[in-house]
Amino acid sequence: MSGWERIRTSRSRLGGSDSRSPSSRTVRLGRVQPQAPGHRTIYCNDREANLPVRFKGNSISTTKYNVFTFLPKGLFEQAGPVHPITNVVPLSLVLFVSLVKEAFEDWKRLQNDKSINNALVDVLLDQKWERIPWKKLQVGDIVKVRQDGFFPADILFLAGTNPDGVCYIETANLDGETNLKIRKALEKTWDYSTPEKASEFKGEVQCEQPNNSLYTFTGNLIIQKQTLPLSPNQILLRGCSLRNTEYIVGAVIFTGHETKVMMNAMNVPSKRSTLERKLDKLILALFGCLFLMCLIGAIASGIFINRKYYYLGLGASVENQFNPSNRFLVALLTMFTLITLYSTIIPISLYVSIEMIKFIQSTQFINKDLHMYHAETNTPALARTSNLNEELGQVEYIFSDKTGTLTRNLMEFFKCSIGGEVYGTGITEIEKGGAERSGIKLEEVHKSSNAIVEKGFNFDDPRLMRGAWRNEPDPDACKEFFRCLAICHTVLPEGDESPEKVTYQAASPDEEALVTAAKNFGFFFYRRTPTTIYVRESHVEKMGKVQDVTYEILNVLEFNSTRKRQSVVCRFPDGRLVLYCKGADSVIYERLGDVNGDLKKKTREHLEQFGSAGLRTLCLAYRDLSTDLYEHWNEKFIQAKSSLRDREKKLDEVAEIIEKDLVLIGCTAIEDKLQEGVPSCIETLSQAGIKIWVLTGDKMETAINIAYACNLINNDMKQFIISSETDAFREVEERGDQVEIARFIKDSVSADLKKYQEEAQQYLHTISGPKLALVIDGKCLMYALDPNLRGMLLNLSLNCTSVVCCRVSPLQKAQVTSLVKKGARKITLSIGDGANDVSMIQAAHVGIGISGLEGMQAVMASDFAIAQFRFLADLLLVHGRWSYLRICKVVTYFFYKNLTFTLTQFWFTFQTGFSGQRFYDDWFQSLYNVIFTALPVIIVGLFDQDVSESLSKKHPELYKEGIRDSFFKWRVVGIWAFFSFYQSLVFYHFITASSSSAQNSSGKMFGLWDVSTMAFTCVVVTVNLRLLMLCNSITRWHYISVAGSILAWFIFIFVYSGVMTPNDRQENVFFVIYVLMSTFYFYLAVLLVPVAALLGDFIYQGVQRWFFPYDYQIIQEMYRHEPDQSSRSELLDIRNDLTPDEARSYAISQLPREKSKHTGFAFDSPGYESFFASQQGVYAPQKAWDVARRASMRSGTRTGKKK
Repeated sequence: MSGWERIRTSRSRLGGSDSRSPSSRTVRLGRVQPQAPGHRTIYCNDREANLPVRFKGNSISTTKYNVFTFLPKGLFEQAGPVHPITNVVPLSLVLFVSLVKEAFEDWKRLQNDKSINNALVDVLLDQKWERIPWKKLQVGDIVKVRQDGFFPADILFLAGTNPDGVCYIETANLDGETNLKIRKALEKTWDYSTPEKASEFKGEVQCEQPNNSLYTFTGNLIIQKQTLPLSPNQILLRGCSLRNTEYIVGAVIFTGHETKVMMNAMNVPSKRSTLERKLDKLILALFGCLFLMCLIGAIASGIFINRKYYYLGLGASVENQFNPSNRFLVALLTMFTLITLYSTIIPISLYVSIEMIKFIQSTQFINKDLHMYHAETNTPALARTSNLNEELGQVEYIFSDKTGTLTRNLMEFFKCSIGGEVYGTGITEIEKGGAERSGIKLEEVHKSSNAIVEKGFNFDDPRLMRGAWRNEPDPDACKEFFRCLAICHTVLPEGDESPEKVTYQAASPDEEALVTAAKNFGFFFYRRTPTTIYVRESHVEKMGKVQDVTYEILNVLEFNSTRKRQSVVCRFPDGRLVLYCKGADSVIYERLGDVNGDLKKKTREHLEQFGSAGLRTLCLAYRDLSTDLYEHWNEKFIQAKSSLRDREKKLDEVAEIIEKDLVLIGCTAIEDKLQEGVPSCIETLSQAGIKIWVLTGDKMETAINIAYACNLINNDMKQFIISSETDAFREVEERGDQVEIARFIKDSVSADLKKYQEEAQQYLHTISGPKLALVIDGKCLMYALDPNLRGMLLNLSLNCTSVVCCRVSPLQKAQVTSLVKKGARKITLSIGDGANDVSMIQAAHVGIGISGLEGMQAVMASDFAIAQFRFLADLLLVHGRWSYLRICKVVTYFFYKNLTFTLTQFWFTFQTGFSGQRFYDDWFQSLYNVIFTALPVIIVGLFDQDVSESLSKKHPELYKEGIRDSFFKWRVVGIWAFFSFYQSLVFYHFITASSSSAQNSSGKMFGLWDVSTMAFTCVVVTVNLRLLMLCNSITRWHYISVAGSILAWFIFIFVYSGVMTPNDRQENVFFVIYVLMSTFYFYLAVLLVPVAALLGDFIYQGVQRWFFPYDYQIIQEMYRHEPDQSSRSELLDIRNDLTPDEARSYAISQLPREKSKHTGFAFDSPGYESFFASQQGVYAPQKAWDVARRASMRSGTRTGKKK
């Protein structure tokens, strides 16, 4: 099945399918499942009978395009607005590169689909197993799947090699959980495991239509005239794999795009950043401006043209464009002339520059940032697309998975309470965090020298280890505690039967941690058969004695989400009958006998203590049974187990009879470790104005615990909980009427939403009201996403600081993300690590994959990949913010320089009778954007920094400017446009007015080409100098690029006006620059005109910085006297892993280099100093002469002095 192994590095699982399902089942936001009415009937093992129904084939396709849609769809997604024909070459180049990239990505998807569709599976044909490709599988086929194989479709489990008709499956591709789940075949079908037997199987399955609900299934199997109810327990979903079972046999129910996993998939989206969309609007505005300028010129030319201007020679034979007899035609033709003349207003090279800047930003800055490099796994950050860099600087909502994203998905036995005594000395990260917030300093706890450290076991207390428990006040309780851990579970041991080499396969990491704990306490569970458990017990009878004990397992009362407990009835070798039970404290406490008085109270305190430390707790209890009582109960149990109707309900009722009068032993506390730095990262992101939602498939209690641990929820918050785990809901569910259940949940969810919405409004109107948190589970969410309730859910959740959704399916994760993205129109980011997060990652504006333990599906579907959640702070607050700031500057500057240049041409039109005469030479116009002003703006897009990396993280509030989109508002564009207008008037009128009386060295007046070359020189110089005023930090690259651009213009004009070729129009400019430069006027104009042009900007920037500063400008002022705290010193020291060349370049990078100088006209405002001094509690009166004194200080002494 190599194809399925490759799936781990593919985008296809829950990643974009192109779900070609009929429109009646289209998966839309908030559709209640199951979506299609009626049911389907499948004839197992009978291909002919199934033919008339025409079920879907098992072939899948996850590509974004096909042969016919590639060009139209690809072009539509790549192209911004239409560009004028003059700029076809650079445009087609950009489009070509983008299309090649898209085609390559889609080709990889196609290869992946092929390898999956051609994977082989055993199918029963003519009484024997034959291997056929997955794509040829049909509904109703009987298939055999071997150990570690993936299920090729949704299958009804008939028989397997394990006793009791049980098989173990891993669902990591569906819900991100790596622990094993148990599935159980119906007893009637256990025998069909051989080809001979299986070929006799002729059942009929009546079940629901294909839908996207992963955790539900309703149907019946009709076999030998008996109708057997089917539940999700008998269904093996495509995408899961078989574990610890040699092989299973099953019947295919849903295939291809109708399997539940593919119904959860979403189309691969095409993502463009919000800023790019806004840029498209700006370009359209420029088109509007272009059209307006051309219209003014065209109408004016139609009015102006007149034969009374005899010196223009407008005789009868004049060409159409200047024929006064047909003014309309004159206007029309002038319109076309002016369009080509003014086309420079459209910044075609902007798209090329931005693509280039973003590409370098992502490959050189994000991918190579050592702060986002994870040394343990040797994983750097990876930008998988460069389209969305600036989007990272504007994120307002983060949707995060829990297991593996916030936590490490490693459960460790940490503490316990036995017989009212607490054991275990460690301090959890959550306790440390809580103490820090309260300002208490905790003592470091040192581990004892012989403490055992093992995966799943992080417990240290010499009182219990190596048989020391025998000396405790209540050794019998300790013994029962350890036995309960060793016996009451469904774990399978694998490998050698020695404590060092055994590995446990458990249905949950918690269960594995508990059995590992029992092993380390000296009760080593090493072998299991369907009816017995073997435990190697140490120190029980006397210290140092080891004995193997066999316990007969008589009944297992399984764990489920309503029971919240698991029990085992076992017989000791001496005939003693005991029921061991472990479960949630709430359910165990309800079933305790009267003998537990004081112990109950003490243990309750310990449970609360563990809970507040963020640990996952379970209570352990036991009950001794008499033989009569047991025999009487066992008859009822067997009856319930074999009943066809309401089996689960009857089993639960029978369990209630025996699970009472329990004796409490104690409780366990397990830590699911948070990833390093998660709480502080979340706190930083919250300060930055980002709201974080956790969407998880976990239980509500676990999710809330983790939310507390991550600082998402605290005790000061008002919590709104909408849950389906209520008594009223269980009552309705027991009646079993699906329609009534649906109506009941919908009504109760609607009532809850209304009530909480009103409460939230009241809190919001009070000044110091508490922060709000919403917790909702998957069942309620399914109805809350209904179109009628969706608005209320959105309003309520937007008013909450934190939202936790538990027990949600992959599709619901995507729906919640889309709800905020489309409903609230906020910029969203999703982060996850498993295949179950792919839909959510693709639904958000920005998707981030964590390259963790769970394969690569999330990474393959993401836009950026990082190794740890804490790196999100660097990615957003540093790279995101910088990228946003830089791209905004690049766009607005491009807009300014093109508008300024085109407007000078526009003013000239007024003096030429609107004839369309060019002011500038053709080559000037063509090379203006490509050579004379191209490089400096790219340097700004790459190197501009308003504050350093460390300050960006120290003051996360700076990020809010990106959320508010402060640097690309229409107001900002308007200010740039105003100064463009002002500067173009200065260039045009200053030069034309001053040159009218100027003369060259031979006494002649200046002509058109002299004046326009003079004006063009001033434009190039000014526009490049204006760029330096725009920078927050100036490096040598800025100087080189600006000086280089101005120099390039002079070199070009020297060569261009020095060369004359026959029969061309360039004799116009012949020798112009030499003539100009021989006059004093030229030097005066080049000095004064740029100063006059930039004076307005200079005053505006000063006033703005002094009186209306941006947040970053305030931070600049705070740290102005400190040398640039570049974080080079904080870089990770990974020289050991470097090659000699890398080590050398690393060493060079450590050398002191040119300090970046902050510019931006810090007028040393005395107001700043007193403001920040008062914040520090220092009185600093303002002095009028401070300004003059500080302005006259030399910069050297300023930077040297530390605050």
